[in-house]
Amino acid sequence: MTKTIIAPKRKQPTFLPMTREEMDRLGWDRPDILLVSGDSYIDHPSFGIPLLGRVLAAHGYKVALVCQPNWNDTSQIEALGRPRLYAGVSSGAMDSMLSHYTSFRKKRSDDAYTPGGKAGARPNRACIIYTNLVKKAFKGLPVIIGGIEASLRRVSHFDFWTDKVRKTILMDSKADLLIYGMGERAMLEAANRLSQQEYPSASVLKGIGGTAFMGTPDDLPADAEVIELPSHQDILDDSQKLMTATLALEEQVHHGKAWAIQPTDKRHVVIAPPAKYLCTQELDWVYTLPFSRRTHPSYEGKGRIPAAEMIEFSITSHRGCGGGCSFCSIAMHQGRHIRSRTKKSIMTEAANMNSHSDFKGSISDIGGPSANMWNAKCSLEREKCKRKSCLVPNICPNFDYDQKANLNLLKQTKQLEGIKHVRVASGVRFDLGMKDRKSLREIFKDFVGGQLKVAPEHIAPDVLKHMRKPDLPIFESFLEMFEVESANAGKNQYVIPYLMSAFPGCTDADMRMLASWLKEKGWSPKQVQCFIPTPGTVATAMYYTGKAPNGDPIFVARTDAQRLRQHGILIPDSGRDPRSIRHKGNQSNTDKSSETGKNYKSDKNSKSDKKPKSGKKPATDRKPPKKGSKESRNLKEFKGKNNFKSKGKSDSFKKKNKKR
Repeated sequence: MTKTIIAPKRKQPTFLPMTREEMDRLGWDRPDILLVSGDSYIDHPSFGIPLLGRVLAAHGYKVALVCQPNWNDTSQIEALGRPRLYAGVSSGAMDSMLSHYTSFRKKRSDDAYTPGGKAGARPNRACIIYTNLVKKAFKGLPVIIGGIEASLRRVSHFDFWTDKVRKTILMDSKADLLIYGMGERAMLEAANRLSQQEYPSASVLKGIGGTAFMGTPDDLPADAEVIELPSHQDILDDSQKLMTATLALEEQVHHGKAWAIQPTDKRHVVIAPPAKYLCTQELDWVYTLPFSRRTHPSYEGKGRIPAAEMIEFSITSHRGCGGGCSFCSIAMHQGRHIRSRTKKSIMTEAANMNSHSDFKGSISDIGGPSANMWNAKCSLEREKCKRKSCLVPNICPNFDYDQKANLNLLKQTKQLEGIKHVRVASGVRFDLGMKDRKSLREIFKDFVGGQLKVAPEHIAPDVLKHMRKPDLPIFESFLEMFEVESANAGKNQYVIPYLMSAFPGCTDADMRMLASWLKEKGWSPKQVQCFIPTPGTVATAMYYTGKAPNGDPIFVARTDAQRLRQHGILIPDSGRDPRSIRHKGNQSNTDKSSETGKNYKSDKNSKSDKKPKSGKKPATDRKPPKKGSKESRNLKEFKGKNNFKSKGKSDSFKKKNKKR
């Protein structure tokens, strides 16, 4: 295994080549590695494919990119020539299905990762489609899939868009290797192994840390610690097995030493232990690579790329998040252990922004998955940790964090020549912040640019427990302090809360409780996220099974009517008046109400607040929707591999579909 990813300084092109002409100017007849992405090319370290490309190029590999190719033919991929080693495929920064569809399965009308913000530039299930394109173009070439879409679909997973459990994406895509989590070390190791062969073969890729492949139990090392996951058929036969598999995989990622294996049909998904995290020196090195912080010149005249503008002058200070929220993919993808860059590295990146012609002195954000976990550490060995979250139900005594150090980083960066503003725009963990009120006071005073986005998500105790989020009193104390300190500083500032409806375990009564609380605060939320069961998370397993991780039955708003009803309690104009909605479909197998708060009476017309009648089938024994029903029509459009026409030919994104 490659010991370090750090390489001697090597000259790189301003942009990694995307066209035959660019390769000709570099004197390349073909690339060593071809990277295919569902996003446009933004040469910035916040985006996975450009970052991986720069890391590989720093080691002397010729890396070319194909971004958002036409998926009806292979011409764009073939134009760059057959790669010498392998092709890497990613759907982009988001799961392609999440990128395309809202929580109510309506087609989105925009895409933040595409020129002009236009939707339709990538196919549904992009990893599968792109992999098939590459294999068709270059027979026998090893293909490696990675990114968030592949990472969270590495084993059997519930797919919200078809309402069924799908097999590992390795089988659907027929990729040779899947990289899960952060991919620098695994991608480099794959390149090094294949470059040592006269005729590169995917067989040498087995066993690389942080990867999965289709194999047999014989592929496991004889002395390996192995977690045996429920088979795909077991999950189909018993929905609770999905929760078992999800929790086991969560443990495998967090502890970092075990292999995992899942029988699927007559084959097995073999999962190697997670790759070793990049150390501080390696992280510092990654961010010295020559990113231009610009979009590729080929997009000129095609409109702005919203995601590029959002992060253009932001800085990543760390990776990982100790929160472990049950609905979030970060813990499964980046991990819960915090890996931080040095202060010197961060400040050097900030100072170098002065050389960018578009830089006006404002750094939009310094942080990671959270804003205030920089330099946090765990004093406990990974394999000894039994917790699912470092912060909930309380902050772990082994979680070592220093809010003052984080504040000093912001202060010293702001003092650099040419830097006028440093902002903390989102991601503040208020439970950590409240442990050092003095530092938090200064952040409110000097580093909030009018709005601060935070994520309480809900207020009902049972819902927060299922989410793995802090209790309401902590958030209310944070709000009170924010209001007082903003006023003392003479600043007119606002908190923008992230809120969620229809979370597993959330009843209509819980939503009314939240609505009443918001009314008391004088808040009228314009954006509330209705829970989307994304692959691989504990919350999705809760949605599918109708049970909490401990096996207790919970209510799940499963049908469109139930979900829309809860959503409409906070945003009445999001659809029909929720009072007019009559529930359809089976109810949850809960045997008790999840109401919280004595002052909030149950609506007698709301079935989600009632106990189910004895003998009622549990939610996990769901029947398919009736033919011709709304649910049936919604699900029908997702069948098949590709629901989008090729770019320039699609009429799928008309204004009539501009629904949240």
